[in-house]
Amino acid sequence: MRHVKGKILTALTVVILAGVYYYAALPAINIHSAEVWVFLLILVLLAAAIFIKKKNLSRYELRESKGLKVILGIAAVLIVVYLAGALLSSPVINAKKYQQLMTVETGEFATDIEELSFDQIPLLDRDSATLLGNRKMGSMVDMVSQFEVDELYSQINYQNRPVRVSPLKYASLIKWFTNQGEGIPAYIKIDMATQDTELVKLEQGMKYTTSDHFNRNIYRHLRFKYPTYIFNDLSFEVDDEGTPYWICPVKKYNIGLFGGVTIGRVVLCNAVTGETQDYAIEDAPQWIDRAYSADLLVELYDYYGSLKHGFINSILGQKDCLRTTEGYNYLAIDDDVWVYTGVTSITGDQSNVGFVLMNQRTMETKFYEVEGATEASAMSSAEGQVQNLHYTATFPLLLNISGEPTYFIALKDDAGLVKMYAMVNVQRYQIVAVGDTVSECEENYTALMYENGIKETPEDTRDVLSITAPITKIAQGVIDGNSHYYIMVEGSDDIFDVSVVDFIDIIRYDVGDEVTIEYKEGEQSNTVLSLNGVEKAGSTPDNTGEEETEAEAGQ
Repeated sequence: MRHVKGKILTALTVVILAGVYYYAALPAINIHSAEVWVFLLILVLLAAAIFIKKKNLSRYELRESKGLKVILGIAAVLIVVYLAGALLSSPVINAKKYQQLMTVETGEFATDIEELSFDQIPLLDRDSATLLGNRKMGSMVDMVSQFEVDELYSQINYQNRPVRVSPLKYASLIKWFTNQGEGIPAYIKIDMATQDTELVKLEQGMKYTTSDHFNRNIYRHLRFKYPTYIFNDLSFEVDDEGTPYWICPVKKYNIGLFGGVTIGRVVLCNAVTGETQDYAIEDAPQWIDRAYSADLLVELYDYYGSLKHGFINSILGQKDCLRTTEGYNYLAIDDDVWVYTGVTSITGDQSNVGFVLMNQRTMETKFYEVEGATEASAMSSAEGQVQNLHYTATFPLLLNISGEPTYFIALKDDAGLVKMYAMVNVQRYQIVAVGDTVSECEENYTALMYENGIKETPEDTRDVLSITAPITKIAQGVIDGNSHYYIMVEGSDDIFDVSVVDFIDIIRYDVGDEVTIEYKEGEQSNTVLSLNGVEKAGSTPDNTGEEETEAEAGQ
């Protein structure tokens, strides 16, 4: 009887210890999870330790004990299976399968990437967003003593705006005890284009977050609902109505036990209520932006680029081997978020052979063959333009500026605040423009493209028109430091722009004087090409301008 009780007590001890480990470590009950193999091995070794202690065996008896041999044999089998599974799942043996995990299409840059208006360009990186979020939180005197801003700052598209969102978190365990009844009351939302920072307060607090404890901790909540799912990195997002959700991608293992990870499913968890929705990845709602993490997409593309001719070639010969550059950024295209990164040779050239865009919701990937500078080179070029100010360049954002692939870079001071902006031509990275505003930077960049022959002034195909009539109105203005006269004539509602630099005799004329004007129609005012005075207060002017001007103005 005592022997039976001892076995029962041993079994209970193992079960309790296993339960504590499971509650703390939360391994997925899935053969594809390395954690579950470690969990099983720990159980076996724990059983061996209890067996030895209970039996109180001598060293000789330990060697001869059949029970101990069985336990250790099970442990050995677990280790062998795990190591064999890891080897058989690796790129060493399955290079071709790894290379084919991602399908890459060739894209057309000017067609696929539209020119963004300045109010849609994300001007901030994650670090700058963090500064703004912390400052906003510091101004909320009713919350700052109880809550902090989480470091997540997920970049999403919210109502066609590029924003970063991050939940608040409990400032400490004590603050959790005093506030967990109401939950976390708000999240931070930062417009990446306008830099507007908002603390969005919720009608009901979030009860399922990373800073909650026990069963309301989001990881434990998900594990108990989906014990077999192996989750990838979670992200925090809000739907179109501003409801906070956790986006929880589920890993799919395509090669052996542990290899070829992609995303097979995605679970949406309402951060307020804890309710979940489980979707196959192809059926996931379009409003979510991040099922594939940037790191996973970069890893998959590196497999695609480096394993074209097998694993050995990727290490030794490295023929046709490509890899992504260090770092990445995000582009908002058609209500999806795409990861952008450059592509260079695996030997580490200082130039890119192109770049890729990878959709974080669908894994759709497009390669653009545009040779040019690496992001690091572009950042150095931008910093060189303001070296006297000691500004630091952020990782570039790839933009389409007049059909040209262009690195857009924010320049920050020592305090981490964005002070200036730079644009660097991808293919000719010595062409660098800076400005205090985005529009000023773009104007300077466009001027440099004209100067360097990248862009050509379009041919003016407008018809040359003529009118002869007395002047009815005349006014003077200054454009770019040059004087202009704006005149109207009888019988016409048009305004004619006369440059004093090109037609000095315009100062001789006044209302009532009859003139003959040759001009081209514009958007705001007509551009005068020649001006002849027919009658000037009863006399003929000494000089009448018949020159042409290149000055352009709109009607």
